[in-house]
Formats: sequence, structure tokens, C-alpha cells
Amino acid sequence: MRARAPRSLLTAVAATALAAGLACCSPAPADTGATDPATSDVLPTDHVHGLAYDPDGSGALLVATHHGLVDVDTDGTATEIGPVIDLMGFAVTESGHYLASGHPGLRVDLPNPVGLISSTDAGRTWTPLSRAGESDFHALAALPDGGVLGYDGTLRRSADGHTWEDLTIPAEPHTLAAAPDGATVLATTAQGLLRSTDAGGSWTPVPGAPVLQVITWAEDGTTAVGVDPAGAVWTSTDAAATWQQTADLASTPHAVAATTAGGPLKIAVVTDEGLTQSVDGGQTFTLLLEY
Repeated sequence: MRARAPRSLLTAVAATALAAGLACCSPAPADTGATDPATSDVLPTDHVHGLAYDPDGSGALLVATHHGLVDVDTDGTATEIGPVIDLMGFAVTESGHYLASGHPGLRVDLPNPVGLISSTDAGRTWTPLSRAGESDFHALAALPDGGVLGYDGTLRRSADGHTWEDLTIPAEPHTLAAAPDGATVLATTAQGLLRSTDAGGSWTPVPGAPVLQVITWAEDGTTAVGVDPAGAVWTSTDAAATWQQTADLASTPHAVAATTAGGPLKIAVVTDEGLTQSVDGGQTFTLLLEY
């Protein structure tokens, strides 16, 4: 069941569904062309690659889009943050810093692709960390203590965001999601859900799990949420061992976020229809922003 919010926001551009496949010493902060935040009643995007709840606990959502980062407040107000960067990968660290990858927009002084970049000021400016001009990470997962796991055609892991080691994975991941312990990582693939218990070093299929397109963890470390390619929402309360279907959004998912901070499980999903949210553990969803 989906309830439509009073604030229905329309754009002239239809959303593009995410494909299951993937294309394929720290420098000083770059002049990224950041401008003052622009607030509007429009979610300025034609596709979305990442979604997270703001680590400040406000309940706002961070939407990583083709045009850069967008903050969506609890009242549905969309605010563009920072420079225009095609954010193909996006993750939030345990300290609240942002990690991203992708391609720079016009008048943004970053290499193409940007490699791994970091923001410590809530997305207003970005600093190149590593692999500038080399990597476009379509999947990113933040690990504890500054670590990161990313996929740019090769699965790579870094303990500090600067030096990397190559790993192997049985199938191309569409989404990587690390639990708060940093050791347990889930990967959605066309062949099924994979799990690693050694931060991406080795992988095994999750028996009985649905084939999911996007996946995330909540802060409690035991709750995982995924959405299958048809838009059905699935939740797990035992660290991805077993899964239960909740709502059916009946729309192709682009990204998912979940939080248990401050109360019951909240789930946000971007689909072909727009940005939706559940505040009852995935039983019902409200459409916050339409395209």
C-alpha cells in the first residue's frame, strides 16, 4: 500500500532505471566549483545512484544524483548541495563524512573520472583521496576506521582511502553494503545475494535470499533492507540470514536507505516513480517526491 503525500513534485524529465550491470598521499582540496545551496520544489535529477539518511539525525535524506548531491528535508523540500558531480557511487562513513565517485560537471576542477573523493563539510566541497582519473566506483561501501570497499570493474579495498588492494568476487555487484562491524558485507548481483564475513575478501551465496537489486543496512547491525528488480521490498532482522517481503512498490528501484535511529525502522527508496518513504518498517510507503 502506498499513500501519496500532499506535496507531489513534478519534473519534465522521466527517471532512468538503473541497469544491473556496471560500466565500466592526499592532495589538497580541489576547486570544485561549489555554489551556495539552491532550495526548490523540484528534485533535480534524471537518475539516482545513492541514498542515505543524513547522519545528523534530522531524518533528512541525502540523494546522490547525476547532477550532484541533494538534501531532501522531512517536509519534502529539496536542496542542491555543492558542485555538479555525477555521483555514481556514494557512501556515508561512521564519522559522518561522505565518500563518492563519478564524473565532474562543467566548471568543476576534478579529473574524469574523479576516483575516490571525500567531503567533510556535508557535501559542500569535495577532496580527491585516490585513483583520480582512474576509477569510477559504481558501488561503494564505507568500512570502519576510514576503510572503503569499491567496485570499478574490479573489486578493490582500501584501509585508508589512499592505497588499494584488488579482491575477487564471483559476480559483478550492483550494490555493496557493509554492516557497522565492517566485516559483514552484502553484494547484490544478477546471480543472487552474496555475503562476505571478511570485508570482501571472500564471498558465499546467501541461501534462500531473494534476488535483490539494491540493499542497505540499518545502524543496529542486524537489520538489512533490500528491493528486488520488480520493486518488492524485503527486510531481514537477523543479519541477512532470512528475509520477509513487506510492501510492493511495483516500480524499478534505484537506491535504498534505512535507519533505526530514534525509533522504529524507516526505509526510503528511490524508484522510477520518485522518492518514497516508510516509517512503519516497510509496511506502507508515502511518495515524497515525484519526477
